[in-house]
Amino acid sequence: MEVKVFNVKDDINERIDIYISKQLNISRSLVQKYIKEGNVSVCNKAVKSAYRVKRGDEIKVKIPPPREINILPEKISLDILYEDSDIIVVNKPAGMVVHPAGSYGYSGTLVNALLYHCKNLSGIGGFLRPGIVHRLDKGTSGLLVVAKNDKAHQELSKQFKERKVLKKYLALVHGTFKEESGEIKVPIGRSIKNIKKMGVLSKKKREAVTIFKVLERFKNATLLEVTTKTGRTHQVRVHLSFLNHPIIGDSLYGRKDKIINRQALHCFKLGIFHPTTKEYLEFESEIPDDIKYAISMLKEGKYEK
Repeated sequence: MEVKVFNVKDDINERIDIYISKQLNISRSLVQKYIKEGNVSVCNKAVKSAYRVKRGDEIKVKIPPPREINILPEKISLDILYEDSDIIVVNKPAGMVVHPAGSYGYSGTLVNALLYHCKNLSGIGGFLRPGIVHRLDKGTSGLLVVAKNDKAHQELSKQFKERKVLKKYLALVHGTFKEESGEIKVPIGRSIKNIKKMGVLSKKKREAVTIFKVLERFKNATLLEVTTKTGRTHQVRVHLSFLNHPIIGDSLYGRKDKIINRQALHCFKLGIFHPTTKEYLEFESEIPDDIKYAISMLKEGKYEK
């Protein structure tokens, strides 16, 4: 069993479950589970989740070994736009998680579906993320490229790192944009207030660049074409919220909405260089029905913010 030790030098006055979740970059609920199981102590004494961390505390966290998890192939329908011996390009529906994770469970994901569809996926991402080169949030729909072998995975990862991959999104946002286009160049990192969120107020921020162009304006909303130059977690959602134009339906960075039950964000265009032939390939997917419905409501003037 691994043991992590933290010697607190500042008078933080923060709940211990929040403090540990930030230090270990794990969910608060998992930390609370450790505390309930007696795997967290302060100066060798057991504490509760509400304990306030203070200067001089020696915090010990015992991390139990991971339980054996079998990621099983599942017969789940896939919308495949392209496939060969190296890669698969799929159109992920909103509501599907890309890979198994403790917070989302270990079934019903894109990885489960891919393992049923093809027997060979790259192993670089580990047993929870075979073939996964990049991700889309659960509530975001659109295009993803998946690697079938390690060579393809390495080449695609290099393209993402060198910003050679084209990713364009459609985003339906609150409010009316005055500008026709623009660039958002604001570094983002893990939120200092909520570990589930990313934000511009963070101690460990990384460069993030998003370009937007207005496609259509409505009474209380705007349809944008968004291009990402970097691939930070929640980047488009954070940047648009930073501009006070959160994505419609985004309950994490904005609010829930009646006209769509997820964030109205869709990756409609993906351009890559084939990892073996080096040929440039570009793929497009149609706007999902739920976003089409939201747009139609806006056009008919039936949406009020």
